[in-house]
Amino acid sequence: MSSSSTTTDNDDTRTQDHDLQALTKEAENTSLKLESITDGANEHGVPKVKFVEDIDVFAKSFDPPASAELMIGAYSDLFGKFKTYEGSLVQKKKTFQVKIPEIEKSFKLVSFLKSKQEDDDDKPLTTRYNLADMVFAKADISKSGVVHLWLGANVMLEYTYDEAIELLSTKLEKAKKDLLEISDNLSFVRNQIITSEVNISRIYNWDVRNKRKERLEADASKNS
Repeated sequence: MSSSSTTTDNDDTRTQDHDLQALTKEAENTSLKLESITDGANEHGVPKVKFVEDIDVFAKSFDPPASAELMIGAYSDLFGKFKTYEGSLVQKKKTFQVKIPEIEKSFKLVSFLKSKQEDDDDKPLTTRYNLADMVFAKADISKSGVVHLWLGANVMLEYTYDEAIELLSTKLEKAKKDLLEISDNLSFVRNQIITSEVNISRIYNWDVRNKRKERLEADASKNS
């Protein structure tokens, strides 16, 4: 490697270090906070990203005026948090999309058993149940009036038909409500991600235009 190349690399490193130090100092002294780039929240408390109409006015609203790097950094940080939250909501939605049909199936089954109990026929109910993948077994179900429900964490409890129907009905109603809230938040969060990306892109272009304008003015001043 030539000495001129080594000198250039050292100059670039010093420039990057200087820029990083300047940005760190600006971040410590700026009045730009999370509240500055958000505009309230939705009904579930998820922050709403503020769309920047006039970037120049927005930058000068802080003391000292915020640089493009600082504003992009703030929105990028917010963007990252929304992406993480989006992933969490997606997983929760998948869980409820599996959970709700299972609760509905259990609810229908217990309701069916209750209706059969009310019949005058004393014969046991004959059915087939899934023993393994593609393997079913035959079983006789007595009309005892009780069922056992899995509650999770390897816990199973005995309930009367009426108790089981009430419990499953409550769980089903809550699960559907939670799924609706998750879906609403997921849609809202995705809109905030888009707004963050648009703001980052607009601030970057604003910075490019300003720097180009400064170079042209500097060149014009030299030539005058």
